[in-house]
Amino acid sequence: MTDLDQIASRAGRFTFPGTGLSVNRMGYGAMQLAGPHVFGEPSDPEEARAVLKEAVALGVDHIDTSDFYGPHVTNRLIREALHPYPDDLVIVTKVGAWRDEAGAWILERDAGFLRRSVEENLERLGLSRMPIVNLRMGGPQDDVAAPMEAMRRMQEEGLLAHIGISTVTGRQLDLARRIAPIVCVQNHYNLVHRVDDAMIDALAADGIAYVPYFPLGGFTPLQAEGLATLAEELGQTPQAVALAWLLQRSPNILVIPGTSKRAHLRANVAAAGLELTSDHLGRLDGLGRAG
Repeated sequence: MTDLDQIASRAGRFTFPGTGLSVNRMGYGAMQLAGPHVFGEPSDPEEARAVLKEAVALGVDHIDTSDFYGPHVTNRLIREALHPYPDDLVIVTKVGAWRDEAGAWILERDAGFLRRSVEENLERLGLSRMPIVNLRMGGPQDDVAAPMEAMRRMQEEGLLAHIGISTVTGRQLDLARRIAPIVCVQNHYNLVHRVDDAMIDALAADGIAYVPYFPLGGFTPLQAEGLATLAEELGQTPQAVALAWLLQRSPNILVIPGTSKRAHLRANVAAAGLELTSDHLGRLDGLGRAG
């Protein structure tokens, strides 16, 4: 045993509403296992598989993926590294887009495409039913009703157990919830990108998970002088402090930081055991308000 064994559990657990699915709030996002710009094969496939195995060893039981990462790369790596899956592992995927030959992200949400996407996720992951599938929207102008109807039909047929939604406005979320229960929302949110503060609080009141993507800034890593200063005072990395802030921001927040390196994975997951004081939280909240 080491100090990091099962450390993901120190962040506490969350049960998705009406599902019976419970996960540690410290999870893992598989996007970065693909090649540069989330396209093509990784430079070190063995390290990629080792990252997945170590994530599970550290107590991660929530892995976020999509068949359009690579495309098809991250799901194949997950199956190679972890299948047959631990009984408590919850794999969440996302549909609503694909990649062209140049690596561009093409949004598409007609019913036939969504069905093919879910079926391809199932095939490549080696599953008979997806625990949760997120519907990826593209902007506030997008119609959410038709794709949500398609998601509900697949749920009724047993292809997916539960539905989440991603890159969604409050109005779209309200419309989606009238069509089918939503168990999680995945939007852009982090210490300095705080547009969804009110949504997070409303979802917490309803017991619905909020899963921030780009929790560490994404393709433009978080850079805030106050964050770096506090991290140095605490003897932690800025990334660990930013993740700990998210975990303490609200009990319905689940974090899924991604990486393709085991050392970076360990540093991220260690944030599950980092407790910030009210003074630390106030200083960090000030950065968000300034942003």
